[in-house]
Amino acid sequence: MPIHDIDITLESDLWLKNHPDIENTSKKIVSKTLDLLIQNIPHIEVSVVLADNDFLQNLNKKFRDIDKPTNVLSFPIADEEILIAPAPFLSLGDIIVSYETIKQEAEEQNKLLTDHYIHMLVHGCLHLLHYDHETDEEAEEMEDLEVEILDRMNIKNPYETN
Repeated sequence: MPIHDIDITLESDLWLKNHPDIENTSKKIVSKTLDLLIQNIPHIEVSVVLADNDFLQNLNKKFRDIDKPTNVLSFPIADEEILIAPAPFLSLGDIIVSYETIKQEAEEQNKLLTDHYIHMLVHGCLHLLHYDHETDEEAEEMEDLEVEILDRMNIKNPYETN
């Protein structure tokens, strides 16, 4: 059984205040996502930062030159090539999620907050594995994977409109 070291950092009290079990939930979702995506690396490390809009806005401005908050940012540190070859240990990088943005998006899209949060974690994990959505083809591949992973977690397709 693979070992997943998932480090959770709370940068906003909103997470625990509204979801007391958010740390365990986050670890389970990231671990399950990694199990579905990576079979050849026995020990994987990921960092998840649970933050707020100000935190994400600062990162978004600094690293993407976009001066507004966003739902999730991922900072992969593993080279794409290392994901192909078996390795005993791999540190993938950081996923940072904003509570206020995903809460607002969930409300606007009539989704459960937990389901939307799980989707953002899966989305962030895929970015750590160098999936992207810059082109239509990349977006379709990434969305198909998200839908498949979320379906295995009994979460409906987030791209279907009601």
